[in-house]
Amino acid sequence: MRYRLFEECLARLEKAEGGFDQFTRSYQSYGVHRRSDSTLLLKEWAPGAQALYLTGDFNAWEKLSHPFTPKAFGKWELSLPPKPDGSPAIQHLSKLKLVVLTKDGAYLFRISPWATYVTKTLDSVTYDWIHWDPPQPYKCQHRRPPQPRCPRIYEAHVGIASPREEIASYKNFILDVLPRVKDLGYNCLQLMAVMEHAYYASFGYQVTNFFAASSRFGTPDDLKALVDRAHSLGIIVLLDMVHSHASSNTEDGLNYFDGTDSCFFHAGPRGEHSHWGSRLFNYSSWEVSRFLLSNLRWWMDEYGFDGFRFDGVTSMLYHHHGVGVSFSGSYCEYFGMQVDEDAVVHLMLSNYILHKLYPDCITIAEDVSGMPGLCRPIQEGGLGFDYRLAMAVPDKWIQILKEVKDEDWDMWNIVHTLTNRRRGEKSICYAESHDQALVGDKSLAFWLMDKEMYTNMSALITMTPVVDRGMQLHKLIRLLTHSLGGEGYLNFMGNEFGHPEWLDFPRKGNEESYRYARRQYNLVDTEHLRYRQLYAFDRDMNQTEDKYGWLSSGPAVVSTLDQADKVIVFERAKLLFIFNFHPSASFSHYRVAVQHAGKYKIQLNSDEVRYGGHGRIQSDTEFFTEPMAFRNQLHSLLIYIPCRTALVLANEDHDYSR
Repeated sequence: MRYRLFEECLARLEKAEGGFDQFTRSYQSYGVHRRSDSTLLLKEWAPGAQALYLTGDFNAWEKLSHPFTPKAFGKWELSLPPKPDGSPAIQHLSKLKLVVLTKDGAYLFRISPWATYVTKTLDSVTYDWIHWDPPQPYKCQHRRPPQPRCPRIYEAHVGIASPREEIASYKNFILDVLPRVKDLGYNCLQLMAVMEHAYYASFGYQVTNFFAASSRFGTPDDLKALVDRAHSLGIIVLLDMVHSHASSNTEDGLNYFDGTDSCFFHAGPRGEHSHWGSRLFNYSSWEVSRFLLSNLRWWMDEYGFDGFRFDGVTSMLYHHHGVGVSFSGSYCEYFGMQVDEDAVVHLMLSNYILHKLYPDCITIAEDVSGMPGLCRPIQEGGLGFDYRLAMAVPDKWIQILKEVKDEDWDMWNIVHTLTNRRRGEKSICYAESHDQALVGDKSLAFWLMDKEMYTNMSALITMTPVVDRGMQLHKLIRLLTHSLGGEGYLNFMGNEFGHPEWLDFPRKGNEESYRYARRQYNLVDTEHLRYRQLYAFDRDMNQTEDKYGWLSSGPAVVSTLDQADKVIVFERAKLLFIFNFHPSASFSHYRVAVQHAGKYKIQLNSDEVRYGGHGRIQSDTEFFTEPMAFRNQLHSLLIYIPCRTALVLANEDHDYSR
């Protein structure tokens, strides 16, 4: 039924308005556009309006002097001829407003839903619509890099990307953060909070202006330069796309745009998200489809993004929005009246159009429910996403650190959580994202080391037991997640070096402080601090993956899962991964099974001194297999594996070229 609905909807798009390609380019006709002769054409959709006017700096804010002409289906159009000197009637960076006359006779001042630039002064509560039409717009110099075989994602927020207590800029990100992303071996940047949002502390998830890049970080050209610079480094850039809901703001958002509650959203209670306090799109609406699908094209075409991480997919998929629901995996949870078929079809259309027009585009779904087929091709009846986020994994790590003693860690449960994913659907796995860094929770490093991160992270003093434990487990947790958990890996900025503090945006509760709305990269730049050692391990972990490609290989084959010894051994991409999570026991002649005979050498050793380890095993040590069957394999070898240590071994007789 879903596929039939998708085909019917796609057929309507292809039949109407010149096909879906033209339909999804509606950003080229809606909003404000300048012709070659400097005539300005404006087009809006406001079906609930009785009349529509344009006002602003250009007409000294005369409210009713420039009326739109009504067209069919709630459309409105206005043409502004150039000035006598040939320049456009509206100058670059001048302020504008739409004036909506409602059916009740009220005049409402609104920002165009298609506005591409909005700004807010310090003494203002709401945003201003700024006409963006630079005489020399930024031109991208570099082509999009090809889609990586295995995405290693650096999740980042531009505003907090500085040690300074301020809102950082796109320019700062280009200079100070992109070189780190490249050095760390991440091939994909995921930018959060780019779509304009009035409330900074919403982390960008209460979008007010869907076509506007957040002005608090700089201009649209600054963002284009950021994406262009990332491309020059071989890094693709994903945008955090929020089509699951919208801000309830009326003055500078979409809410009550035409004076009704049903313009872009469902009317009544169905159009309100009870937990988020936001508005819910009516995905069955023709014009809402135009707006949202064109929004995807806008960010791809105008800014050169390479794909999207779709936020709140679980909320979109179900009428209950996942609120108060515990998904058990039963198929009746995914196929029934509780599923919002309009939203499902919208997601299918989004993925179909993106992958049809941009073959290298990547789409990632943030879904906690486990919807079957979410990441299968649409022609199979799937929803067409490339990856889903493995959201259960970080929750498991936090739960273990909060509730379980080291000696009681359940190796089977850990491995089950990391490998429990739908066969044939790719996952992005992560030990922690921005969710775990937010105030009210703690990052892994904070759970492990807490207050000692402020006093005992110097490499010039002897490691305390707390820091020792934290350093070693931080590395093991990340490597196990990276190597066993999925087909892609994600890290939130700063967590690669164990950022010592949570993330808390300025708000009344903290006296509008920026102290925790920043990332202290200065810590990793200080040579004697152990943050530098965690950073080095994260970099070498990514570089080892880049060399051998375990993320793009098939699932791991786990051969050892020893509860008493706290040892996990598995093979993936012809590499041998050995983890000893035991808090105190080291094993000098530990037998592990291998599929292929030969000489094995260490490629990554978490116990190296440069990673904050103890140097108990030489990284140039060689291991030779014996023709002794073990754990269902024909070969095995003996190895020394210290406590709280992980090793990655490669068989020198293998050809690892890809």
